[in-house]
Amino acid sequence: MNLVRRRLVITLAAAPWLAPLSTFAQHNPPYVELNPPLPVESAGKIEVLEFFWYGCIHCYNLEPRIDAWLKTLPKDVEFRRVPAVFNERWAHDAAIFYAFDAMGVLDKLHRPFFDAIHRDRLRSDVPQSLNPWLEKNGVDPKKFQEVVKSFGVQSKAKRAIRLTTDYRIDGTPAMAVHGRYMVPAGDGMFDTVNKLVASVRKNSK
Repeated sequence: MNLVRRRLVITLAAAPWLAPLSTFAQHNPPYVELNPPLPVESAGKIEVLEFFWYGCIHCYNLEPRIDAWLKTLPKDVEFRRVPAVFNERWAHDAAIFYAFDAMGVLDKLHRPFFDAIHRDRLRSDVPQSLNPWLEKNGVDPKKFQEVVKSFGVQSKAKRAIRLTTDYRIDGTPAMAVHGRYMVPAGDGMFDTVNKLVASVRKNSK
């Protein structure tokens, strides 16, 4: 086990989960208020996060609704995706997400990667499956692996672990609003997020 992998295992072992939880959960009430609120990175804007996993079919099915919702997003709202991490397998895909981002190909490959996993049964954790897909999509597999193992990408993957914990994420998909609320999956998730965004906006004036 290499040093990067060993450190990730230690970090995961220290996380407060005993096992991966369900990737799709219905909740009542429709959101959890975080007290105290968590810090946000979107200076001057209302931050909305989506917690997802590439292997989650519900996250995949949510993508068209995310795309439609983003077209209605007010200018004072900033949206970011965060790969949820419950175990080493999920951490592997989180590193892939951040490697795509570091290489400047995230916008190009995010949806095709989802498609490949759920339509074509791509195994993202098997190099013999992943590498040909990367090459087909214009990414050098050797360079990609170097980026995956880089300090920057591994640091972001570890931060994703902390965010998953701090936001009390117990399944995917889930959303969070400005460090104050966590919104689990459900039919009214986007309506709830919109109402919470409006509440944050009102209370910030």
